[in-house]
Amino acid sequence: MGPKVSAKGGKPKGLKQASAAAKAALRGDNANKKRVVRTSTTFHQPKTLTLSRAPKCEWIIIVHPLNTESAMKRLEEHNTLVFIVDVKSNKAQIKQALKKLYEIDVVKINTLIRPDGKKKAYCKLTPDVDALDIAATKLALV
Repeated sequence: MGPKVSAKGGKPKGLKQASAAAKAALRGDNANKKRVVRTSTTFHQPKTLTLSRAPKCEWIIIVHPLNTESAMKRLEEHNTLVFIVDVKSNKAQIKQALKKLYEIDVVKINTLIRPDGKKKAYCKLTPDVDALDIAATKLALV
């Protein structure tokens, strides 16, 4: 049985649609896309939404206080506490962690990475706070 013929003319139904579809298939999917004229020599990726990180657990910045002889000498003479901290932490994060954990105001923080790969932080306290007092009460060092 052949295609159905329309009542007016002698052409089969849907012949126009079929020929349009055949032409579209020959041209491909990208035939109707407009080309973007680039005037710049550099390509910049679009800025997409970057959400802030939401960690599942809290990051431990201060690992433990150090109580070697040299650390005790700094404690007594220079009003400075010495801590082993996380290698990825910076001075501002260390200062914030000390304020949160021990309620200590810090004037200055010096950091260094030891040969064994751990980071040491020298935390100089304000003159009105006694480091020996803090070490005895809050850190249980002395």
